[in-house]
Amino acid sequence: MAKKGPKKKYSAGTKRHATQFPGVYQREAERVVGKPDVVFDISYKRDGRKVWEKVGWKSQGYSAELARQIRNERIIAMQHGEDLPKDKKKAPFFRDVAAKYLQWAATHKRRAGIEDQSRYDCHLKGRFADKRLDEITPFDLERMKADLAKAGLSAMSVVHCLALVRGMFNKAADWGLWQGVNPVRKVKKPVVRNARDRFLSFDEAETLLKALRWNYRYNKEIADPKLHDIALLSLHTGARAGEIFNLKGHDVDFQHGLIAFRDTKNNETRYSPMTAKVREMLQARRPGKPDAYIFTTARGMKIKEVSNAFEGVIERCGFNKGVKDARRRVVFHTLRHTFASWLAIQGTPLYTIAKLMGHKSISMSERYAHLSPDHKRDAVNGLEAALNGEGEAAKEKKNDAIPA
Repeated sequence: MAKKGPKKKYSAGTKRHATQFPGVYQREAERVVGKPDVVFDISYKRDGRKVWEKVGWKSQGYSAELARQIRNERIIAMQHGEDLPKDKKKAPFFRDVAAKYLQWAATHKRRAGIEDQSRYDCHLKGRFADKRLDEITPFDLERMKADLAKAGLSAMSVVHCLALVRGMFNKAADWGLWQGVNPVRKVKKPVVRNARDRFLSFDEAETLLKALRWNYRYNKEIADPKLHDIALLSLHTGARAGEIFNLKGHDVDFQHGLIAFRDTKNNETRYSPMTAKVREMLQARRPGKPDAYIFTTARGMKIKEVSNAFEGVIERCGFNKGVKDARRRVVFHTLRHTFASWLAIQGTPLYTIAKLMGHKSISMSERYAHLSPDHKRDAVNGLEAALNGEGEAAKEKKNDAIPA
């Protein structure tokens, strides 16, 4: 008597239960921690042998009725000599896709790739690593959203985590590793309300720059006002801290008065004109070699982050005294926001602001529109004056005031 082989094990429950439809079965499983789920299977004969096919999970919208329809389609296709779908290839594990994606991101996304690795390790690995892609549902992602928010992550951090999952699924599809609907498409992003609306006035900026040049401990000017110069560059160009730290000698074109900010957030090179003060500062800091960094640590290494001394100077200036709303607190990024705000106040078109700031679209610069001179109101006031018969009189009065 031949020995019976071991029973086939199923990761989604081992025992099938018949439904009200012939050839349609269901299995119970713990698909989400503490949340039972049901998977539907169908069976039919092909080439004289019984075939089992997994249809899908209840949480994905599948039902016994839908499984019955799929089974009927398979049987009809066989009766008409049509090719049936080949045995479904198992979806890859999330951890394997993540490994490939993060390797790709390290090369193609540069700084963002490092952030992706950190997000995966901290927030995604423990939750999804051992799941296959077709086992991750919108419900799983909604639960992740809630858990991360409960843990104190900001709405923007949650958005970044969802974007990382979406990117991994998209790349898995592009690379032919998986076929299906990206579950992130059915998840609503949390509302982000962290846009900073605080910018410095001209007087505040001058106060800050003076404070950054002064050594309060010894009551004298700092010999190498590096932090002052970094802040000055951000105020006069709108550059991010990382863009400034990446600057090398060959990025400064004194002949044409331009600075090339490379390796930007958008992975594009942005050219910014130099003001007279910036030109003077950069000429004094011109490195001996074209490929040397302009700003370095005391040991000649590349700077990686803004010194804590900056925050101390901000506190000494009193800019954040009594301010609890993070959006109203002055931080280094406020200098970039200040640059754009000053441009808007001077009447600079939003398109130009977008180009100088390196925004991907003009919509990102529309947050500064309220600071621009109110041309719409002036236009309506002019129309009102014309309708009231005041237009010509006002024009004549204006012409009389122009010296000949």
